[in-house]
Amino acid sequence: MSIIAVALVRSSAAVLAAAAALPVMLPPAAAASEKQVAALPALTATRIHLDLNSRRISVIRNGQRLGLWPVAIGDPKTPTPTGLFRVENMRVNPQYQSTKSGEVNPVTGRGGPLGHRWIGFLQQGENQFGIHGTPWPHWVKIRAAVSNGCVRMLNAHVHQLYELVDVGTPVLITR
Repeated sequence: MSIIAVALVRSSAAVLAAAAALPVMLPPAAAASEKQVAALPALTATRIHLDLNSRRISVIRNGQRLGLWPVAIGDPKTPTPTGLFRVENMRVNPQYQSTKSGEVNPVTGRGGPLGHRWIGFLQQGENQFGIHGTPWPHWVKIRAAVSNGCVRMLNAHVHQLYELVDVGTPVLITR
């Protein structure tokens, strides 16, 4: 699974300011100033918002919050990136492959390391960041910072999220 995504905003203030006016098309810049973000075109009707401080994720559609689910996030050594991204790919029953060893985990579905749904939003080299299920619900329930940067959700919750978004949906990640 390979994707190309661009981080538009780095500072929390700029990210929060951008939340009210997410662009329809992301420009091909690596980062944007607050002025550039303010000048971006019209809103999209649906977006994913992940608040790393509260460790909760939701979908905002036409100004209404749909769902507010707990998540596990990246640990301090491999943090979940902040910024404005787009859903680049979505998979049912994804298969995990280690980028370090190349080893493929044969287990897929709800019991696999990625659960039964994958929503990819950022590719960095061979590593891809995504929102996915997990066979380890304890880490999500306590909202732990334990992943390699991905966002882990309970399988039932990621299924609900998956049904609400499409490839191209903006993903806003704030602190």
